[in-house]
Amino acid sequence: MITLLIILLLVFLALSVPIYISIGLASFISVLIFSDIIPMVLIQRMFSGLDAISLMALPFFVLAANIMDGGGLSKRILSFSRALVGHLAGGIALTSQVASMFFGSLSGSSPATVIAIGKIMYPELVKGGYSRSFSGGLLASAGAVSLVIPPSITLIIFAAVTGVSVSSLFMGGITAGIVLGLSSIVYIYIYAKKHNIEKDKRASWKELVRSFGKAFWSLLIPVIILGGIYTGIFSPTEAAVVSVVYAFLIGFFVYKELDLKTTFKICIDSAITSAQILVLVSSAQLFGWVLTREQVPQQVSSFMVDNISSVIIFLLLLNVILLIMGMFMEGIAAITVTAPLIFPAAVAMGVDPVHLGVIMVTNLAIGMYTPPFGMNIFVAQTITRLELKEMMPGLCKFLAFNIAGLLLITYIPEISLFLLRFM
Repeated sequence: MITLLIILLLVFLALSVPIYISIGLASFISVLIFSDIIPMVLIQRMFSGLDAISLMALPFFVLAANIMDGGGLSKRILSFSRALVGHLAGGIALTSQVASMFFGSLSGSSPATVIAIGKIMYPELVKGGYSRSFSGGLLASAGAVSLVIPPSITLIIFAAVTGVSVSSLFMGGITAGIVLGLSSIVYIYIYAKKHNIEKDKRASWKELVRSFGKAFWSLLIPVIILGGIYTGIFSPTEAAVVSVVYAFLIGFFVYKELDLKTTFKICIDSAITSAQILVLVSSAQLFGWVLTREQVPQQVSSFMVDNISSVIIFLLLLNVILLIMGMFMEGIAAITVTAPLIFPAAVAMGVDPVHLGVIMVTNLAIGMYTPPFGMNIFVAQTITRLELKEMMPGLCKFLAFNIAGLLLITYIPEISLFLLRFM
């Protein structure tokens, strides 16, 4: 059964069949041919796969991200970021990176971050003397950080698939996301120094305070969300609802860039996005159930434990596999397919579940812009109008520095576990 399942999945993917159909249809055909299970049971498994408390947070975080973008929160974060770091070497590029990290902590969506930051900053980067290749690579890679920094939708999916605490994963994602962002900042600084890029004039204290004041209500969102979770005031799911209400109130009554018509359209778009994600999760849960029923996770776990004695080699292989998968599959799909297989083996080898989740999501974040098929590349191309060959030099250099950051996250567990143990 498993051989047919994998063959069908690969064939459907090669034919460009949508991922959720590829996963679900391959599972249905394999089970119906090799077992006497009736189709209704498979449909029930798909529905029960969505019956997870952690998944309730997903549509609310999607809605919150769209409200933040439509309500003017993202552009105020950009203005504050530029006032904060614009005078440093590589100031405009640093602004893009820092703003992406801020916005990523609000939206949890990598493509959304590329669009929200890129459409404003790309013209500024080119005007500031940065090459188009560098600018395109920066925007594609900076958006990837948002997959790691909480509230990360991909971390929520990992929690739903494996049962690991969402709040613990969020703690690990904070420090890992900062390390990943800093690896890009190092390259930005080196590039700016090498090419003698002109800096912004240093913002005065008055200008800095003014930009902070305008962005203050936007910057409070991660404080409210993460502070509420870690102080026990509300759960991650409740935090998602709070973020929606808060973002709406700020966009509607404080910034006054939302109206009822815009809000209605945002709700429709968010519902469509959430449905697309959840139907994928549903199909993947069926796929995972079939694998579990055939004891594939246990076999993979036993094989790895028996044949790979070194945790260092195991994690290195895991990184390579996930980086390749990240090029072809969106992070949520890759997590739902691979986590049930990898999780038992990793835990059996002594890898901390939170550390594992952060490693997997960081790999998939980098895979989002790894040439030639990373999704963020195509999203960035809609903004930059560059061909892939034009973007490649910039992409590859950011990729090299981010992989260095990934190796630090992989082989220094304290980066992911420091806050968790401290708290």
